[in-house]
Amino acid sequence: MSGGVAAVVVAGGRGIRAGGDLPKQYRCVGGMAVIRRTLVAFTAHPGIAAVQPVIHPDDEERFAAAAAGLSVLPPTHGGTTRQASVHAGLEALAPHAPEIVLVHDAARPFASQGLLDRAIAAGRGGAAIPGLAVSDTVKAVDASGTVVETLDRGRLRTVQTPQAFRFDALLAAHREAAAAGRDDFTDDAALAEWAGLPVAIFEGEATNVKLTTPDDFRRAEAELMAALGDVRVGTGYDVHAFAATGDHVWLGGVKIPHDRGVEGHSDADVALHALVDAILGALADGDIGVHFPPSDPQWKGASSDRFLAFAVERVAARGGRIAHVDLTVVAEAPRLGKYRDAIRARVAEIVGLPVDRVGLKATTSEQMGFIGRREGLVAYATATVRLPWTVP
Repeated sequence: MSGGVAAVVVAGGRGIRAGGDLPKQYRCVGGMAVIRRTLVAFTAHPGIAAVQPVIHPDDEERFAAAAAGLSVLPPTHGGTTRQASVHAGLEALAPHAPEIVLVHDAARPFASQGLLDRAIAAGRGGAAIPGLAVSDTVKAVDASGTVVETLDRGRLRTVQTPQAFRFDALLAAHREAAAAGRDDFTDDAALAEWAGLPVAIFEGEATNVKLTTPDDFRRAEAELMAALGDVRVGTGYDVHAFAATGDHVWLGGVKIPHDRGVEGHSDADVALHALVDAILGALADGDIGVHFPPSDPQWKGASSDRFLAFAVERVAARGGRIAHVDLTVVAEAPRLGKYRDAIRARVAEIVGLPVDRVGLKATTSEQMGFIGRREGLVAYATATVRLPWTVP
């Protein structure tokens, strides 16, 4: 990628002020780990060729889970200070020889594509940082808390990341600071200023907040949910007949021993099929037969978790989120009691929900009808989906 744009995403801190039992960058907001939201923003930008994460040595497994499926460089380990962590990320990028580097805090997960555009453009000038004008009056105080000066807020800016630099210049500045024993710079702009580089300001974003305290997480969660104000509920139904032979059925993605199998073109998992239709129904996006027609031989014997994963992806593609799913299986046999937890866990895994957002009930038809005669089984499903409001 020599000559392109790269990013260093700094995630080596412990984030203890945010509370909880995880470093803040691995906590979830809006159903997604903070660091994953940040990485997605950078990997999705067409002008950024490489993303170098910098993590704490103890977070290897957490990072692997959070970054699964994303196109990022292998993470490098950070140091005891933010400055040392950025330096480590720059050295890891050095073999790739980018022209421009963006340095960003993993705990700022809401950087827009427009902000990244501005950062890249500004970085071509040498060194630039996003800033916001100060709207409040700012006072300087002495050690006793007495006001000694009212500052001219017209000359003040609060700064954010991503901060943008010519790569060679920033790496040289970091090496110079390390050689001089300076490790006290709180951001790269301050280090660049110390190294004699002029630093420009470009327009930041008020929504590009850094998640630091429990209140920050609560506000971010509330804002994300407010943006997903189009709440929809879809329903699904599926029925399959028992086959004359077989030794198991699939229900909710779990293989359950039974004295007969189930007739169907795929694995005939009525629970997952009903749930797929419920999710697609909430999206007003057809049904399982539209997307996976039984006349298509490629779906013969297919595992139904593929169909459910597809429906989940359709929600994500619309910028939405599945909030809750609920299943009811009606059958005289097999009995589901001892498989209940396994089914809920499997559905939660596929849909990407906590188990406490997956409902499952099992009942019989009191020996009435085709279910009572043990000719087949039925599943009903509902899915609650949240989507962004769109104005026609």
